[in-house]
Amino acid sequence: MTDRKPLISGNWKMHHNHFEAIQMVQKLSYLLSRNDYDAVDVSVHPPFTDLRSVQTVLESDDIPIALGAQHCHADEKGAFTGEVSTGMLAKLNVSLVIVGHSERRELFAETDDDVSRKVKAVMAAGMTPIVCCGETMEEREAGRASAKVERQVLEGLAGLTVDEVAGLVVAYEPIWAIGTGLTATPEDAQEMCCAIRAVMRARWGGDAADGVRIQYGGSVKGVNAPDLMRQPDIDGALVGGASLDADEFARIIAYRLVG
Repeated sequence: MTDRKPLISGNWKMHHNHFEAIQMVQKLSYLLSRNDYDAVDVSVHPPFTDLRSVQTVLESDDIPIALGAQHCHADEKGAFTGEVSTGMLAKLNVSLVIVGHSERRELFAETDDDVSRKVKAVMAAGMTPIVCCGETMEEREAGRASAKVERQVLEGLAGLTVDEVAGLVVAYEPIWAIGTGLTATPEDAQEMCCAIRAVMRARWGGDAADGVRIQYGGSVKGVNAPDLMRQPDIDGALVGGASLDADEFARIIAYRLVG
């Protein structure tokens, strides 16, 4: 089995002004130890308005937490009111960008083609995409979950090389578990993450499938993180609400100390 270092990512969504963001990362840094950073990679994904403030704190205090963004535009520049380009993010030393989150797909009508264009733009700017996929409860109950996720992966990553696929991150986030308090069982999450890796193995080969990190996202908390992270095909977590509380997020990051 390939040794993939877990990645725990905090997606703050539309929360925390820049004062709160500074306090959050400072408190988180006090709660984490060198052993935590050696065991897992950690990233935080603040709103655009917080990025410069968080970058300054992370770099001035030498905090080994990666700075991430929640979204980007696929074009480098243009008349796109309210949008932010990958080049702008890269200049702030952003290293990870969430692409195709279910809320972007559901609320802002992003398509698999949009996701594919953004993935390529993120990589062209020297950053790593966290490519999201997942099904609704209706799709799961109808037996269409695997087909939906397979399509999202194949179309979202279309045109990428083996090395490019091996270096990115995929986040499986069942839509029915996001912000609802519901969580896929560890076995269900493992089954889907294993299926995603199998799709990638069939399309891009063993090196890509063994190299890519697959996160689980969907009401991840300190109490369920250890069981989720014990699964062989789950290489991290994309954490929403629980990442807004430094104590709870630190418990998730330190999942290995439980049990």
